[in-house]
Amino acid sequence: MPEKNFINYNEEIVEKWELFIEEDILNEKEIRKSIADSWKRSKAYGVNPYSQDFTKCLSEEKLKKRHKESNLLLKTAKPFMESIYKIVRDTDFIIRLTDKDGFVLTHIGEEKIVDMYFSIGADDGYNVKEEFVGTTAIGMALITGEPMQVVGGEHYLKEYHKLTSSACPIKDKNGTILGVLSITGSYKQVHTHTLGMIVAAAEAIEKEIKLEEYNNELRAINERFYQITESVSEGIIRVDDKENIVSINRFARKLLSFSEANIIGKDIKTILSPDNRQDILKGIINGKSHVEEEVNFKTRNGRKKACIANITPIKSAGGVVITFRETKMLHSLVNKIVGANAKFTFSDILGKSDAINKAIKLASVSANTNTTILLQGESGTGKEMFAQAIHNESDRKGYPFVFLNCGAIPRELVSSELFGYIEGAFTGAKRGGHPGKFELADGGTIFLDEIGDMPLDAQVSLLRVLEDKKIVRVGGNEVIPIDVRVIAATNKDLKKEVELGNFRSDLFYRINVMPIYTPTLRERKEDIRILIDYFIEKLCKTTNKTVKGIGSSFYKAMLSYNWPGNVRELQNVMQRVINMVDNNVTLTIKDLPPYIVDKDSKENMEFGKQLVTLDELEKNYISKAIQECNGNIAAASKALGIGRTTMYRKMKKYNIEEK
Repeated sequence: MPEKNFINYNEEIVEKWELFIEEDILNEKEIRKSIADSWKRSKAYGVNPYSQDFTKCLSEEKLKKRHKESNLLLKTAKPFMESIYKIVRDTDFIIRLTDKDGFVLTHIGEEKIVDMYFSIGADDGYNVKEEFVGTTAIGMALITGEPMQVVGGEHYLKEYHKLTSSACPIKDKNGTILGVLSITGSYKQVHTHTLGMIVAAAEAIEKEIKLEEYNNELRAINERFYQITESVSEGIIRVDDKENIVSINRFARKLLSFSEANIIGKDIKTILSPDNRQDILKGIINGKSHVEEEVNFKTRNGRKKACIANITPIKSAGGVVITFRETKMLHSLVNKIVGANAKFTFSDILGKSDAINKAIKLASVSANTNTTILLQGESGTGKEMFAQAIHNESDRKGYPFVFLNCGAIPRELVSSELFGYIEGAFTGAKRGGHPGKFELADGGTIFLDEIGDMPLDAQVSLLRVLEDKKIVRVGGNEVIPIDVRVIAATNKDLKKEVELGNFRSDLFYRINVMPIYTPTLRERKEDIRILIDYFIEKLCKTTNKTVKGIGSSFYKAMLSYNWPGNVRELQNVMQRVINMVDNNVTLTIKDLPPYIVDKDSKENMEFGKQLVTLDELEKNYISKAIQECNGNIAAASKALGIGRTTMYRKMKKYNIEEK
């Protein structure tokens, strides 16, 4: 449109503006709808159309804060503003950039022109929203989200009637307005191309900002991915199609004793053991996956690390990703899941007798050593509980506790159970082989119960493992180093078994480094009452029953019984008692199984009618024993099945004097 038509249009629009301002008359058919709507909003805001007071809204400090908040917008827009300025350098135009709230962030223009426009509020920090300065291209762009051009009299402020402005909002990838790019000059220089130039620049800025936002997101994703790979308890190595290591995470670096600088870019063969190198390399070259593959890596100092690895091809970029965990750690995890861990501690071993305290003290001292331990005692005396307590007291408590009953495994399978086997070692062997108990216990403790029943050929292999700290799987030839503490247990007299030729003497002396005797219940009768009370409390919880009390006849019968099955038998008896009695009863001798109460016990226990207390019975028995032993306290305590210290304590309690 020729300049003359713009001038005529401006004169006409000024007349319509004056009519609206002075008389509130607005013929919306004769004016652009967007302008009419803006005028009405401006009047509703209470904007003074004749105002010449353009108070600066932001202090220098607050403007700097705005700059910081809009840093990406400013950084991206400035080069485009400078490009536009080169085009309009010799004109009276000024280029401005505002933020999403309408504050002018920066501007470019001829110095004299800038000075001229400053007088009407064009400086940095001024707010040019409609609610402050009425109709402008910037204010309308902020409201509509569309490019706008305002000419002369279309402005709401009279002071702006000599101007023309073109503005275009700049949006982020979500369509949210970040700011507005505008160009302002004399209305006599208005041209539709001016708006087109601003729109093109704004769109270019948007694309740059979106690209930067996507790059920032990608950097954030990469950073999160890096943090994840660095924090996982699994080795991750990426290898390119030329078999060179591209990346390696912290876990893998620590396990293999390499720094990034020493390993990145090196050939994968640097850290692969020769025994499985070719299979891995073929997988890398052919893009073949390996799942749960046994891989031996080499550390920086040449040591071999047995690992379970997954090898996954990267189809888009070539090469593979190798993820792996040390076999020892994997076995430890599996053991925890399947329950191969120790739950008992020394505090779980009940009793106050000298015999049990002596065994606990010796076991506690042994726990802090790394020697092999031999637990000897009758069945039911708690050998496994002692073994678990020793493990949990030692520095191996965070590692597996693996149990094997040597007497419960078929003779021909003992070696494969202990040392594992390779694929094809025998008929029925699993594909890929299977680790043995020693491998599963690596780092921790293996408890070999009933070791006296171990076949002689397996004894030879066990002796070699104890001496060399290495195993070889059945059918294989690879030597696997292991770090395992051995606790053995037996209810047999191994010395006699050696004499009979059933047990190797060299193995006996190898495992008998720290022998610990677990006492029978007959040798710790003062603990019976403690155990009875414990099992009643425990069983009442599981059966939802309540025991009102325990009669002295009940305790007396239990104390008189010989307990060939030891604590295990006592536990079974108590379970039967609780299951059979009614709720909220007092336990008496009548609630016990018949075999517990012999004829003599029945005669001696019929004291319920006489209301004799347990203390009275105990006092009488002690006095009678001392009398029958002619005052020999040692002989009397032995006859009663209690320690001499306990005997003297009870004598003091009941005021019994030595004869």
